[in-house]
Amino acid sequence: MPGRPATITDMAQESLDTNVPQTARIWNYLLGGKDNFAVDRAVGDQIIENVPHLAEYARLSRKYLVRAVHYLATDGGVAQFLDVGTGLPTAGNTHEVAQAANPRARIVYVDNDPLVLTHARALLTSSPDGKTDYVDADLRDPAKILAAASETLDLDQPVALMVMGILGHVESDDEARSIIDQFMSNLAPGSYLAMYDGADTNPDVVEATRIWNVSANPKYHLRSPERIAGLFAGLDLVDPGVVPVTRWKPDAEAAAQPEIAQYCAVGRKP
Repeated sequence: MPGRPATITDMAQESLDTNVPQTARIWNYLLGGKDNFAVDRAVGDQIIENVPHLAEYARLSRKYLVRAVHYLATDGGVAQFLDVGTGLPTAGNTHEVAQAANPRARIVYVDNDPLVLTHARALLTSSPDGKTDYVDADLRDPAKILAAASETLDLDQPVALMVMGILGHVESDDEARSIIDQFMSNLAPGSYLAMYDGADTNPDVVEATRIWNVSANPKYHLRSPERIAGLFAGLDLVDPGVVPVTRWKPDAEAAAQPEIAQYCAVGRKP
């Protein structure tokens, strides 16, 4: 835990500012990972001191991602995934879950953090029948992302757009909706949007986010469940709609957990 050395390659280290806390590395620390620096652990420890259960929030949100990907690759009938803002590799990565259900599934990971991309290329390898690729781009540049992703994905066929835990970095609802619209308008009917983000339903989480935003980069902005629902305008919400991550098609483990201030939804393009 604190003081533990980070296992980061020299190539990644050369392109990083290790003096500035970074969201993906803090989240990695909360998940129990080792790909973080002292500045990230310091912020993580401060957050955990105020909200001890936030690390559990991170784990439960990751479990939702696993259930959502499995649903999309099975009942949703999707064989293509565009995972934007993937974060550092951990257990239950999108391609592992999707290709376990459909070995021919194709996945494109997108991030603009050099550490994430270095680790993704090293660790996120495809099944022999499928394909995995990586794009260095920012969430706010859907045109660049789609152009690069089209080298791996057939955009004339349904794609599952994954934006897990990253729309909170976009403060304006109008901007967030514009980003989603730019993606979804260029994806085929039958495509999906799957997301989760922090909600403003718990005062402790509001305080943890304030601490996060004092020093971490980029900053994070909570939304109400109603505002999260507004990001799905024009899409058909998959049952049960906008709910805490522990209530979205829960397995036994999730069902035994309380509702938490991480809300999620999956929507289908008609």
